[in-house]
Amino acid sequence: MNRLVARFNAIFGPDMAGPLAALLAVLIVFGLASPQFFTAATFGSVAFQLPELGILTLAMLMPILTGGLNLAITFTANIAGLTLAWVLQANGGIDAGPAAFVLGSVLAIGVGAASGLVMGLVIAFTRAHPILVSLSMMIFLRGLGEFLTRGGDISGFPSFVAPIGHGSILGMPVPLLILLGCVAATHVVLSRTKLGFSTYMIGSNIESARYSGINTRKVLVLVYVLSGAIAAIAGIIMLARFNSVRVGHGESYLLITVLACFLGGINPFGGFGRVIPVFVALVVLQLLSSGLNLLGANQHLATAFWGLLLIAVMMLRWVSVKFIKKNK
Repeated sequence: MNRLVARFNAIFGPDMAGPLAALLAVLIVFGLASPQFFTAATFGSVAFQLPELGILTLAMLMPILTGGLNLAITFTANIAGLTLAWVLQANGGIDAGPAAFVLGSVLAIGVGAASGLVMGLVIAFTRAHPILVSLSMMIFLRGLGEFLTRGGDISGFPSFVAPIGHGSILGMPVPLLILLGCVAATHVVLSRTKLGFSTYMIGSNIESARYSGINTRKVLVLVYVLSGAIAAIAGIIMLARFNSVRVGHGESYLLITVLACFLGGINPFGGFGRVIPVFVALVVLQLLSSGLNLLGANQHLATAFWGLLLIAVMMLRWVSVKFIKKNK
């Protein structure tokens, strides 16, 4: 048994046990409960619904690894989407060309990065708690968006925007391809770059990281800038999926991104966690939601199950740690 556990950890890593066990349980339970579960329609639905939540989770992931949090990700995404929408509207609305879309997307990502820059600077130089800083930014962005849109939405975009949210390339949904690209890029940043190493060091012990020569202020600012930029990418996809933008889009995703991070083995105090287990956890959450929908359950019940699933995974993680320590 010890050899089997050691081999599993060597191949997948110890943080994959919980997400993979949850994935297997969801597949078995709903596969037996509904004959429609293992169909192309179910997995196609998951593939199209997963990306915006997945990208927002990546935006939450890096701040959590530093021991922080970014509560402003959904409103950063909305403001970024509004930026793109305003550029398209200013250049003809439905008649706007690709150049206007590219310009709007660059500005949208710039707005998201600027939001992260402000938070990063405040957190790094004042030592204010990330929850308070990001909560303040969330309130500011929400109020600004409501003021600028008068509480309404903006719609009417060129037809070439729709495939970004609903199109496919060789059978693969475009938004899923964007998510996979973001997952790969984040994995490389965290596992192959100095910024990634410094992020883990800060999450483990910021004072030790500072004494070891890491410019902790610079790293914190970069982490929140990247978080804001990634959230802006989610905002662009949400614009394409909904064919409209308003301040409240995706607001319910905030707590689910935190749930997905913890379900994927991210240490809530920072310093430990990987991207791939988090991606598996996202798939589990989306499959759970789709399976409950097939059974005719209310969406609120799916939310309750997400909470129970997290508790179950934490208990499983605790048991596995105890088992490993006992058999060392």
